[in-house]
Amino acid sequence: MANKQPVRIKTISEFHRLRGLPNPEHPLISVINVEDVIKLPGDEPTNFIYDFYSIALKRNCDAKFKYGQQEYDFDEGTMFFVAPNQVFGIEHGNNETVKKSGWMLLVHPDFLWNTKLAKDIKQYEYFDYSVHEALFLSEKEETIIAGVMQNIQQEYHSNIDQFSQDIIIAQLELLLNYAERFYHRQFLTRKITNHTILDRLEEILSKYFNSEDLVQKGLPTVQYIAGALNVSPNYLSGLLKVLTGQSTQQHIHDNL
Repeated sequence: MANKQPVRIKTISEFHRLRGLPNPEHPLISVINVEDVIKLPGDEPTNFIYDFYSIALKRNCDAKFKYGQQEYDFDEGTMFFVAPNQVFGIEHGNNETVKKSGWMLLVHPDFLWNTKLAKDIKQYEYFDYSVHEALFLSEKEETIIAGVMQNIQQEYHSNIDQFSQDIIIAQLELLLNYAERFYHRQFLTRKITNHTILDRLEEILSKYFNSEDLVQKGLPTVQYIAGALNVSPNYLSGLLKVLTGQSTQQHIHDNL
């Protein structure tokens, strides 16, 4: 199938219409039960760009998610994060017996306007991770994340008052901090995969510094190293900081 131009979805209301959902109760934030989301008609897969943040916790989705030229199965208990203007694709399977479940939280940047989180949200590097660097949750972690999302939903279901936005922002910060904690746990517990990355990193640096590349091109960039390892620069940085206490740049200089 020929590649299509990405479909840009500008508003949360537009997302609701596209996926057969009732109008959102709040135009700038929405918590969605994945069971209520319908597949798009026609010849998916389609690439998408959102003008808002999407935080998804999904199970049993019978779908593949595309990042660049690669496809990844979407395992149970998986959480991933999309920031505004990122391109991603979805290819749904044909297994109608799979019962999909989970939650999606959509947040338009305008909801964060004039709050501290509007700036701080850019510090959560996992919004720039690739799809295959998703967060794999334990059952207990899933329960925590789903609970926070439902708290947010309950808050905007209630009568909106002068405290509503602050309470929702606090819950959103809590969710983001839990995700940060769980990624830290994932870096530590997925030892075989992560130490394989470390071993490959040392091999790549050793080969680079023992070749003519150092003279001809100078020091390798973080982007070059991440590309050679097939991981995103931010994911590599987060992994190295947890496992070694050093950034990718420090590893490069230490191998000189």
